[in-house]
Amino acid sequence: MQRRLLALLLALTTALAGLTGAGAATADPGARGEQFPGVAVETDVPITMSDGIVVRANVRRPADAEGDPVAGRFPVLLTITAYNKNALDGPAAGVIGGSSDFFVKRGYVHVTVDARGTGSSDGSWQAFDDRENTDSGEIVEWAASRGRPWSNGSVGMHGASYMGISQLFAASHRPAGLKAIFPQVPAADTYRDVVASGGALDVGFIPLWMGLVTGTGVIPPDYGPAEPDNALQMYLSRLKGATSFTAPTLLEATLGLNAAFDGPFYAQRSPINVVDDIDVPTFLVGGEYDLFQRGTPMIFDRLRQNGVPTKMILGPWDHLQASSGSAIAEAGHGTLQELQLRWFDHYVKGVPDPGLSDIPPLTYHEIGSGEWRHAQDWIGEQRATTFNLSGSSLPGRPGALTAGDADDGASPVAPVPVSGLCTRSANQWTAGLPNAVGVGALCEDNRLNDTTGAVFETAPVDRPLRLRGPINAHLNTSTPTGNGMLSVSVSAVSPDGEVDRLTGGWQVLSHRALDESKSRYLDGELIQPFHPFTKEAQSVMQPGRPEPIDVEIFPTGAVIPPGSKLRVAIQAYDVPHLLPTVRDLPAALSPLTIHTTPQNPSHITLPTLD
Repeated sequence: MQRRLLALLLALTTALAGLTGAGAATADPGARGEQFPGVAVETDVPITMSDGIVVRANVRRPADAEGDPVAGRFPVLLTITAYNKNALDGPAAGVIGGSSDFFVKRGYVHVTVDARGTGSSDGSWQAFDDRENTDSGEIVEWAASRGRPWSNGSVGMHGASYMGISQLFAASHRPAGLKAIFPQVPAADTYRDVVASGGALDVGFIPLWMGLVTGTGVIPPDYGPAEPDNALQMYLSRLKGATSFTAPTLLEATLGLNAAFDGPFYAQRSPINVVDDIDVPTFLVGGEYDLFQRGTPMIFDRLRQNGVPTKMILGPWDHLQASSGSAIAEAGHGTLQELQLRWFDHYVKGVPDPGLSDIPPLTYHEIGSGEWRHAQDWIGEQRATTFNLSGSSLPGRPGALTAGDADDGASPVAPVPVSGLCTRSANQWTAGLPNAVGVGALCEDNRLNDTTGAVFETAPVDRPLRLRGPINAHLNTSTPTGNGMLSVSVSAVSPDGEVDRLTGGWQVLSHRALDESKSRYLDGELIQPFHPFTKEAQSVMQPGRPEPIDVEIFPTGAVIPPGSKLRVAIQAYDVPHLLPTVRDLPAALSPLTIHTTPQNPSHITLPTLD
């Protein structure tokens, strides 16, 4: 009954949080063969944290043909999850690219742990608060301890999304025994990456994600019948977590209270703030249409700058696709599990693999050409290229994007509450669910959605326009209410008029304050603005007066091929991704105007490649 309940719940909800077993990667025929025929499993093994809370693990060990554990010590691979470890060891194994038994039969012990307050573990879930992040380092040290009769003291970590973020926090504590990590689609800055991109609330993914963690926490633990008091305590802790963390956080954000603003709450939940403490070899996997499209390359960049051995594969994948790793072999380096095995054999098991040096630090898919390209760094060889918005955008007649002087113009942007509903953005910010059920392809052409706003585009380019990295849209904007939201998409328009949305960005007008010290520049031009998004920095605009708004457009790797056009489209909504808080909602119902005059210029700056 427990397994059937688990399978049903996961089938209904895990796809919404990027957890699915569908399309899981299989072992590459070139991967080294199995050493052991069986797997021995011990469930709900207690691990006591330094504050006395007990978290629980499933331990899978190499076994003989009869299923008896093989004597001896082995390197350990570890995954920490909030989605119930029994799911990862069963119906949702695809979240880490396939069954962990692949590694166990090749000489590893595999440990999957429910994070504090989730699954079978005690305590109250607070989603990457300082205590949970401390737990992650302590769990590594537990797995590395010679007190475990099956551990040789060397540990590696892997897993996607939540499990990827846990790796970064664990590594930042530099626990004894941790040798390497392999995070798929981790965040960097949780507020800007996903919770409130541009200062508006993510209503497509965040409520479903929090509900998923709460839902998987009520599945009966394996130890329940034997330890009824502990099982009851677990259920009470789930109730406490739902009422003291999940529900209040969602309510606060919706009402525009503390959780709607950046600050210490999100700082302790953002790996970018501890990434400088990471010193173990790291292999990242990211998606150009992923929830953490912005954050994963930032982690790669910082680790490279710090001299940490780091590699990243960035593919044309949404969250579901990048989590399963089912298409990673298209990058040319093997399947996900083959890459993980080589990484861990080299850095955790200590078996030299000189061929790893043949994998470039960066391998990324170039949208528009379909080619896989290589580089040393995410940002380095690019130059800043700016196009001015010119003239006025009218229905059926786009304004221009030009490298020359701009014509005067004023382009209205009406507040159309269905803008974004049928776009690639809708698939991205529901974690890839439309693609998973086969309807995402119906909304890959953005031309209909672009009619709900202002559009500016270049003439057909005569040579490839290549870009890689984050983009800034500097838009002089006015509004009669002093507030509202800009939703900006960057697209390629084919000769037959098809609009391929490459990436997008968002900005609430009252959050327009710019922190130049944390912003990113290329050739002296702003390419990645940093807005504080604090209550203190928020201020409404003077109604009717144009003011400059810098919109961070999330990074991509793409090419506008000869004969196609570069397009910038501007709307006032992006549904079902973002909505304003209750406090900002009345102002968001008013129209916006984009200005293109010498006094109030608007432009877009891209990091381009020769």
